[in-house]
Amino acid sequence: MLKLFLAFTIVPAIEIFLFIRLGGAIGLFNTFLVVILTGIIGAGLARWQGAETMFKIRQSLGRGETPAEEMIDAGLIFVAGMVLLTPGFLTDTIGILLLWPLTRRHLKIFLRRKFDQWMASGQINIVRYR
Repeated sequence: MLKLFLAFTIVPAIEIFLFIRLGGAIGLFNTFLVVILTGIIGAGLARWQGAETMFKIRQSLGRGETPAEEMIDAGLIFVAGMVLLTPGFLTDTIGILLLWPLTRRHLKIFLRRKFDQWMASGQINIVRYR
């Protein structure tokens, strides 16, 4: 709960700070344009990457394989799209990093290790039904 509270207070505070600083440097109208353009470009990138990932999921399923990696990509691309639609420079940076395949690959490795730790410690249990 504390982490969620901090995320919803610190992130907007950083965004406001960045708006003020950039607005002072390039002007209010230009700052507004940058925010709008990053949202439009980011949404387009997220849509393109999402469509590409869905194509890979269909290919994997067509071969009878479980598309685990592609599903993680799809989730991260969805999160990227959401934060890119949120006005702000910090959130746009996070969204772009999530869309970039290199940083997304490193995040997937981190998430996989974290998931393995949770399973080993018993925080997550996998139940398989037959």
